[in-house]
Amino acid sequence: MKLPENAQLLRIFIGESDKFNGKPLHEAIVKLARQKGLAGATVLRGLMGFGAHSRMHTAKILRLSEDLPIVIEIVDKPERLQLILPELDGMIKEGLITLEDIKVIAYRCDSEKI
Repeated sequence: MKLPENAQLLRIFIGESDKFNGKPLHEAIVKLARQKGLAGATVLRGLMGFGAHSRMHTAKILRLSEDLPIVIEIVDKPERLQLILPELDGMIKEGLITLEDIKVIAYRCDSEKI
């Protein structure tokens, strides 16, 4: 797949304990992105954060949280990302979704590893 120079970054902020149909929400979102043929998705686990409720989530030993922040990043063409937004709206009960314009410098695949 070739991405245009001008693409978009979809960023989804959720909690590690969030579920969709009994499974981790971040896994469901990445599987959806793959099923829809999007360029790629990455899940990042945060060490600390807070959201709309201002409740602190942290990985510190003295205060071990089971609900650390999760950020899912998906990059693709704007029109392709628009296709999954309605489905994400139905999956995410609590969290933040952002969309920003980006410039793709390189998107490469080593065909020998496929």
